[in-house]
Amino acid sequence: MIKKFIRKILGVKTPADESAGNRKPKVLTAKEHGIDPKLLSSNAIRVTSTLQENGFKAFVVGGAVRDLLLGVKPKDFDIATNATPEQVKRLFRRAFIIGRRFQIVHVMFGQDLLEVTTFRGPATEAAPKDEHGRVLRDNTFGEQHEDAVRRDFTINAMYYDPASQTVLDYHGGIADIRKKTLRIIGVPEARYREDPVRMLRVVRFAAKLQFTIDAATSAPIAVMAPLINNVPSARVFDEMLKLLMSGHAMACLQQLRKAGLHHGLMPLLDVVLEQPMGEKFVTLALASTDERIQQGKPVSPGFLFASLLWHQVLEKWNAYIAAGEFSIPALHLAADDVLNAQTDALALQRKIGSDMRDIWAMQPRFEKRVGKTPYKLLENTRLRAGYDFLLLRCASGEVETEVGEWWTAFINGDEVAREELLTAKPKAAASAGKKRKPRRAPSSKPRAAVAADE
Repeated sequence: MIKKFIRKILGVKTPADESAGNRKPKVLTAKEHGIDPKLLSSNAIRVTSTLQENGFKAFVVGGAVRDLLLGVKPKDFDIATNATPEQVKRLFRRAFIIGRRFQIVHVMFGQDLLEVTTFRGPATEAAPKDEHGRVLRDNTFGEQHEDAVRRDFTINAMYYDPASQTVLDYHGGIADIRKKTLRIIGVPEARYREDPVRMLRVVRFAAKLQFTIDAATSAPIAVMAPLINNVPSARVFDEMLKLLMSGHAMACLQQLRKAGLHHGLMPLLDVVLEQPMGEKFVTLALASTDERIQQGKPVSPGFLFASLLWHQVLEKWNAYIAAGEFSIPALHLAADDVLNAQTDALALQRKIGSDMRDIWAMQPRFEKRVGKTPYKLLENTRLRAGYDFLLLRCASGEVETEVGEWWTAFINGDEVAREELLTAKPKAAASAGKKRKPRRAPSSKPRAAVAADE
C-alpha cells in the first residue's frame, strides 16, 4: 500500500523505465564538462590506459567524477570496466579480488589503492536476499548502461574517460549537479530495500555537498529507516565513520535527526543532544573535527567516538560513585558498560575502543597536579589526545578553565616553570607558568579527533 501511494503521489519511474530510456548516454566534451585533467590521479590514468590498451573499456566513475565536475580533487578514484575481476587481476602486479556481495579488485600502487569494478548487470530475482529484501550477493556482470542503472544517485552515475576527456551521463547527473539536487536512480523504495545504507549515504552527500534531496528520494526514508537495523553492524560503522569524518559532521547529524535515521545508529544522540552541556560538548568536538578535516589535518576515530560517548560514560561514572565505588574503578566500569553496548551496535574496532579507554582513563589524572604525577603523565603516549579532550571539557563548562590553563602551561613550560606551577596555589598556577616564555606554544584551542600518534 505504501509502495502504491508513493508511486501515485510522486510519479516515480520503475527500474525498467530507467533502463529503457537511458541506453545511450549524453556525451560531454572537455569544453562542455570543464574537468581539469590536473585533478586526476596519475595512477587512475595508468589503470584506465592499461585496461584500454588490452582491449577493454575503462572509465573513472562515481564520486570521483562528481568531484571532478565540482572542481574538487577526489580523495579516491574508482574505475569501472567491462573486464572481469580475473582479467583485471592478470594485468596488474599488485591486484587482489575481494568482496562477497559483489566482487571487486583492489589495485595497489605503493600506498595508493584504486578500486576496479566490472560493469554490473540488472539485479535478478534469483539473487540471495534477506527477509526484508536486502541483496546479500550479486555478482551479475553486464553492459555499461546496465551498470549505470545499478548505481545509487544520478550524480554518481557518470563515467569519465581520461584518454578522450569525455564524460558519459546516463541519468541526467550533470543537470542535477548544476541544480545541486540529489536524486536516486529508480524506485526509491526498492533501492533502499536492496541496500538500506543508501539512506545514510543520501544524508551524507546532502550535508557534504550542500545539495537538496529530491522529494521522491526523501519521501520513503522516514518509513524505511528501521531497515538500517538489518544491515551488518560493520557496514553501518563504516558509513557512520565516513559521515562523521566528512568535514560536515554536525550538518550530517542534524540531517540524520531530521530524517529519523539516528534511532538505533547512535542512541546516545537522542539524550546527549538534548542536554545543554552534552550538546555543547558534542558540538564543540564535531566543529573542531570538521575544521581539522577541511584543513587537511589528520584525525583519529578513537578521539571522535570518545567525544560522542563521553557523556554516557560520565553519567554511568557518577552513578557508580554514588553507589559507593571508588572513582578510578568506577570510571573503568562505566567505560566497560558503554563500550560493550556500542560494540554490539556499531562494531567498534578494538584499536578504536582501546584509544577511547586511554583518553577517558586519563581525565582523572589531570586533576592530580602535585608531586611526580604530572611528570608521569607527560610520558604517556596518549597525552596529546587526553589533553585536547580535557580542553574540550573546559570549553564546554564541564571543568574549570583554570585546569586546562594549568596543563597548557605545564606541557609547554621548561623545568623551572613546571616546578613553579607545582608549588603555586591552583588559582595562581596558570599565571606562574606564564612568567617564562615556553619553548613552544601550540594553540590551546580544542583539537577534536587529533591523530592517534600525536
